[in-house]
Amino acid sequence: MMSIVRNTKLYAMLVAAAFSLTSCLDKVPGSAIPEEDALTSYQEAEQFLTGIYAGMMSGSLWSGYLTLVPEIQADLAYAVDGYTNVYGNIWQWDIRPTNAEIEAVYGSLYAVIANCNFFLERIDAVIAAQTIDENIQTLDYYKGEVYAIRALCYSELIKCFCKAYDPTTAQQELGVVIRTKYSEPEPSSRSSLEASYALVLDDLKHAEELLDAEYDYYGAFYMTHASVCALRARVALHMQDWETAITYATKLIDHPHDMFALADANSAYTSSMSYFDYMWNYDQAYEIIWQVGFTPTSYGGALGSIFLNVTTDYTYYYPDYVPAEWVLGLYSSSDLRYDTYFRSVTTGYDHALTWPVLIKYFGNQDFISQANIYQVSMPKPFRLAEQYLIRAEAYCRLATPNYVAAAKDLTTLRSARMTSSASVSLTADNYLETIADERVRELYMEGFRLWDLKRWGKLYRNGEGFTRKPQTSSLKEGSSLKVTSDHPLFVWPIPQHELESPGSEVQPNESNK
Repeated sequence: MMSIVRNTKLYAMLVAAAFSLTSCLDKVPGSAIPEEDALTSYQEAEQFLTGIYAGMMSGSLWSGYLTLVPEIQADLAYAVDGYTNVYGNIWQWDIRPTNAEIEAVYGSLYAVIANCNFFLERIDAVIAAQTIDENIQTLDYYKGEVYAIRALCYSELIKCFCKAYDPTTAQQELGVVIRTKYSEPEPSSRSSLEASYALVLDDLKHAEELLDAEYDYYGAFYMTHASVCALRARVALHMQDWETAITYATKLIDHPHDMFALADANSAYTSSMSYFDYMWNYDQAYEIIWQVGFTPTSYGGALGSIFLNVTTDYTYYYPDYVPAEWVLGLYSSSDLRYDTYFRSVTTGYDHALTWPVLIKYFGNQDFISQANIYQVSMPKPFRLAEQYLIRAEAYCRLATPNYVAAAKDLTTLRSARMTSSASVSLTADNYLETIADERVRELYMEGFRLWDLKRWGKLYRNGEGFTRKPQTSSLKEGSSLKVTSDHPLFVWPIPQHELESPGSEVQPNESNK
């Protein structure tokens, strides 16, 4: 049996990307080893893959901008009067192609892709040189992980920088610039949206063939067969391929080895924490399919900082953003998620705002006790809860909807989160609003809301999008914003340096104009 237990220390092999007039598409692996001598042995392949994972810790990605920026841009939180102006342009929808956060997301994703391409270009020669069967099997597994990582990065680029997928128009819509090679030149122009998703699906197919469900495990720091299924279900949802979304979500919900289970908020893990509490306090749970692995000496961004900004004596809070009042109102008194996600405090501002702040990302308790590191939590891009939500929505959007099956999935999820009866009834008239609300309750500030609004478009509240209404001590600028579903900034602008880099043929988005 192949061992997939690897050194959990994440080697910082990748140099931070520099965003100048150099194209993000031309980044090279940040290793001191000359290119011709790099990745030639089993040990180097393992270390290089570990370096790819280190790049994924970047605060520009899941532990920072990629998770937080879409949520701040949407209708989930309000800037507090007196805030530090972090993400201020994002919150006010003054988003330009020179925005540093947008540039960083774009560049960091392509930097990971470049390293994946380098790995995939060289790994077959490394495999061919092996004489030990176990090494060959392990390297094949690593290859599957890299295909999965590349698919994930491209899916995120598509989600951020492309229009919502419509099967009838995807061939004509702009996708992303596709890079699958490292040493050979490729066109610097955008493929179609259809072709972009085709690449993601092809990479996932390779990954699924190379990764075995026998080696799935909960709380994984590395890509597994289960991670591939989770991404496949999400991508299918975005592509309106409802049958496939149901198929892959079911593979996880009914995992052959019963590997995953919802973290039950009604069951005590310790005398002071439920299983659900423990997932957010210690980043451990049967529910976690894949998370970005941190250690107290090697970690990425601090997801909790803008929601807490606690003073060094941990007495006063100066949150930049607090939850929207309408979001807080979605949780009933029997919903146990509320106390796990929010805590009412009196802030240290002159106006002494008293309001529930987000404590979901207060920080990993081991990091706090061992190294006094607060507000750092491991990002959890794939959780089982999302798979229930994906399957429920897909059931409702079939040509012949199955509202009973969808309601059962929502009831199962709610039963793991609420103290009282959690039964749900769905119809053609209420299913989308019900699922949308449940996605907010469950996935709050995990990076989903903006993209949900984009993909639902006019189907959700007739395309009204959202309207912010001022709440207590909210920043005046942005608190009364109205955004309809056809707003061009639901698709982020291509970074200006990418459009202006030498030899670039990258086409802009409508939001670039």
